[in-house]
Amino acid sequence: MEVGVVGYGAYVPRYRIRVEEIARVWGADPEQVKRGFGVEEKAVPGPDEDTVTISVEAARNALKRAQLPPSSLGAIYVGSESHPYAVKPTATIVAEALGATPELTAADLEFACKAGTAGVQVCMGMVEAGMIKYGMAIGADTAQSSPGDPLEYAAAAGGAALLIGKADGESVAVIEATYSYTTDTPDFWRRDMRPYPRHGGRFTGKPGYFRHTLAAAQGLMRKLGLTPRDFDHVVFHQPNGRFPVEAAKELGFSLSQLKAGLLAPQVGNAYSGSTLLGLASILDRAKEGERILAVSYGSGAGSDAFSLVVKEAIERKRELAPKLSDYLQDKVYIDYATYCKFTRKLVR
Repeated sequence: MEVGVVGYGAYVPRYRIRVEEIARVWGADPEQVKRGFGVEEKAVPGPDEDTVTISVEAARNALKRAQLPPSSLGAIYVGSESHPYAVKPTATIVAEALGATPELTAADLEFACKAGTAGVQVCMGMVEAGMIKYGMAIGADTAQSSPGDPLEYAAAAGGAALLIGKADGESVAVIEATYSYTTDTPDFWRRDMRPYPRHGGRFTGKPGYFRHTLAAAQGLMRKLGLTPRDFDHVVFHQPNGRFPVEAAKELGFSLSQLKAGLLAPQVGNAYSGSTLLGLASILDRAKEGERILAVSYGSGAGSDAFSLVVKEAIERKRELAPKLSDYLQDKVYIDYATYCKFTRKLVR
């Protein structure tokens, strides 16, 4: 393919809640929770933050790295399962806030946790077809979880944006290929007008996450004639800290290849932002010539896999905007009552 990542950006809210605090409220053993989920704490949106504000911050950082004006964008796609409006697009608000309107196309995408990578594929196709010069794909969420549900330990907030354009000297990475694997697997869902999602227990693991993640990764490597040894970094969707580690081992990747993009222990599961946040973390430290495998997962269910090769421009562009580590280090811990207030679990 002749498509590259011209800029990238990420954002994670500063508020955090520790596993110990959630476990204290529900009478659970925090050490057992940590072992089971591989999560230490998670990011929580502030009272004035939502998918729109997270998307705007990530997109602004991507534009800074790309060194392009907002008016250069021909498309903006926002993937999320927590859009603030049921009827009114998030993408138009983001586009207006960036100053990218009116000469562009924009839309919201939904496919559980892989809507962000679906946006990347749409932008890739439009750029390669010559329909647009640059497109912005964003994955962002303020993930919902019912009080006391196991999801509460990991469902988090955050987002990342990729600015897609033709592969040239301005690309921080070139996308070699993409491959998708999709089925109808009911492992996770939320009915209309329902505030919290439900999950299908035994369907969430092997039939859902592992079946699709492994198949997408294997399909892409087969398509390119590559093996795990050909990659320097790998990132998977991170519903918790344990699943991506198990997926990496089953595919033959080492923990050192996974380390740079493994954020779940300190961020949690930012749903549509999860894989793209991990990719941003890798790009923050990757070197020219290194190859990255990125595999998303969305319940329902499907996975998108990408192979990217880091280019020379990364060295000068990564310093043009805040790194993900800047947001991870800037954190304020809150208690469970404040967490409930910020996430509107308390209704008056």
